[in-house]
Amino acid sequence: MRPLRLLIISLLISLPIASHAETLRVAVAANFAAPMQEIASRFEQNSGHRLLLSLGSTGKLYAQIRNGAPFDVLLAADDKVPAMLEQDGEGVRDTRFTYAIGTLVLWSAREGYVDDQGAVLGQQSFKHLALANPKTAPYGAAAQATLKRLGLEETLREKLVQGENIAQTHQFVASGNAELGFVALSQVVDGEGKIGEGSAWVVPAELHSPIRQDAVLLSHAEDSEAARDLLAYLKSEDALSIIAAYGYNRSQAR
Repeated sequence: MRPLRLLIISLLISLPIASHAETLRVAVAANFAAPMQEIASRFEQNSGHRLLLSLGSTGKLYAQIRNGAPFDVLLAADDKVPAMLEQDGEGVRDTRFTYAIGTLVLWSAREGYVDDQGAVLGQQSFKHLALANPKTAPYGAAAQATLKRLGLEETLREKLVQGENIAQTHQFVASGNAELGFVALSQVVDGEGKIGEGSAWVVPAELHSPIRQDAVLLSHAEDSEAARDLLAYLKSEDALSIIAAYGYNRSQAR
């Protein structure tokens, strides 16, 4: 009987730990997919919780949340959507913060195709220029603002190809269906923050509004300790080092 008794005691001891673990549903802006996967892996190892990531454009994720999608946390590609969710009662007040400042780049999968000043845009030797939908994707809105500031919005209109989100936009360029396009720096850098392949122009920040990416706890998970732990982890040095490695500006995060 002694082995059986020891087994029962062991199971009873393990129950509180197992019951404490939670599964979180996290809505993540498509541009943040790569760093978030790494952050999720480390958070799961450290906490015992499990993260289910849903990727998409911030506009579509907002619509899903408003329609009742049971997400616990939103990592948006802007600061407007989390603020709206907070005002609508879908986001928990005083939990919203900026976890990263995004960087826009003009990128081509071809080596040497894009110069470091973006002059290729004015040369117009390409057939297609990809950008994310400006109405639903903040990086698309930043790309549109950049073209306007450069005085190229109208002259390049016929060459524009819109992706549903920044992930699809990147795929257009990576596949060669578009010679170049505006994507997030995080999509094209290697582990050391350098352009992994192809060629790119880092768009000067003054050409568009800051791409301030905010996180917010959603009302569905207001009482979730695990969800609050995740938000706290995003502010940790461990997470911030990952975020910086993928080309985001962490110095202005608030």
